[in-house]
Amino acid sequence: MSLADLRKDYSLAGLKEKDLAKDPFRQFDRWFQEAEAAKIAEPNAMTLATATRDGRPSARTVLLKGVDGRGFVFYTNYESRKGRELEGNPQAALVLPWVALERQVLVHGTVTKVSREESAAYFHSRPLASQFGTWASQQSAIISGRSGLEENMKAVEKKYAGQIVPVPPFWGGFRVVPETVEFWQGRRSRLHDRLRYRRESDGSWTIERLSP
Repeated sequence: MSLADLRKDYSLAGLKEKDLAKDPFRQFDRWFQEAEAAKIAEPNAMTLATATRDGRPSARTVLLKGVDGRGFVFYTNYESRKGRELEGNPQAALVLPWVALERQVLVHGTVTKVSREESAAYFHSRPLASQFGTWASQQSAIISGRSGLEENMKAVEKKYAGQIVPVPPFWGGFRVVPETVEFWQGRRSRLHDRLRYRRESDGSWTIERLSP
């Protein structure tokens, strides 16, 4: 079968305006709980799209580590490619694809760094090996081979053995403050339901239906 012949007619559910929560964060919480209940593998995995100042895009998968009325939070090395791009162009898009439920959530917004206190709290909640790995890896930098990375890891493990690992100054969280949040539900004949929350200047949300 050719790629052009691969297709599926979505039929699990629909999405109506009357069923939506008043704000996108409550609606996201509903859908996220349903994704967890459906045992979606890594339901917090999301594509993060960024761009340079001159508009060259890049995308990768990261993990959502926090969400509340302020926005969607993930953590990374600030000196990585995405970190550098967000420093120069603090705009981002997120996609959480829950394919088994024929759903996706799309977020567009501005990006700010979370506080050092928030970053520290999350950093120290991570497994110790992950804390070591953050120090050992100069994310996105070109390296000669894996052996050097493993040697860095051994050195970090030795340096901080039996100690509280400090939070690297080059590492922390970003918060995507949404301007729009779209909830996409697959439907038959490609007539999908697309309901988008758009933030108004006063902070309220307008719900709009988009043509599929």
